[in-house]
Amino acid sequence: MRIGVIGCGKIASAAVRGIAADGHQITVSERSAAHANALAENLANVSIAGNQGVVDASDVIFLGLMAETAPEILGALTFRKDQRIITFMAGASLTEADAMVHPARSVAIMMPFPGIAEGGTPVMMQGDEALVGELFGARNSIFPLQTAGELSAYLCAQAVLSPVTRMLQDAADWLGDHVSDKTQGEAFLRALVTSNLSGLTSEALLEALNTQGGYNQRLRQHMEATGMAEALRQGLDDLAQPPAPE
Repeated sequence: MRIGVIGCGKIASAAVRGIAADGHQITVSERSAAHANALAENLANVSIAGNQGVVDASDVIFLGLMAETAPEILGALTFRKDQRIITFMAGASLTEADAMVHPARSVAIMMPFPGIAEGGTPVMMQGDEALVGELFGARNSIFPLQTAGELSAYLCAQAVLSPVTRMLQDAADWLGDHVSDKTQGEAFLRALVTSNLSGLTSEALLEALNTQGGYNQRLRQHMEATGMAEALRQGLDDLAQPPAPE
């Protein structure tokens, strides 16, 4: 497949690395030159071109632009009606992206995580599930969504990754103050969380960790008493609200 990337930042670069071994011919834009150069230097099937050169060389195009700058950048380009666009832009709906690339078709919007470079990561998307699955489904888990509203809700909820990571880091720092090998302590906690969450639903895991008077129950109850659940729900509600006009 001939694939182009306009806006080759950290996430788009990770997406390219995740499919580079699949025999595609990939052309990346000069934007974010450090990422583009690293890809071209390390991957034989990746080349660099200007934005119009990317369009001309590609049948499927990834948009890794910021939604605020995309209309000006894309408006200067000439697309073909046979081209399919996959957008990574969180700030623009599939319909809005489609209007920017006419007569090409914006067929899917997906939100990759950095782990897509190695695979084994969830991919939330709306639109052409078959195309996204063909490109990324062999190594990752695809979560198709039906509407822009569902995608927006997923985008809000996925932000739990940062506070969860912060909690794990804080626990690792505390553990490091009490043991001889801080690095091993953090590795243990990372393995503990990822292995247990991947094997059980949250409800089942909470029940399994609810031994009366046990360490897990006591710490969870302490955190709940401090308002953890209410703060999380309020934060998600705030994220779901449209930004106030300036």
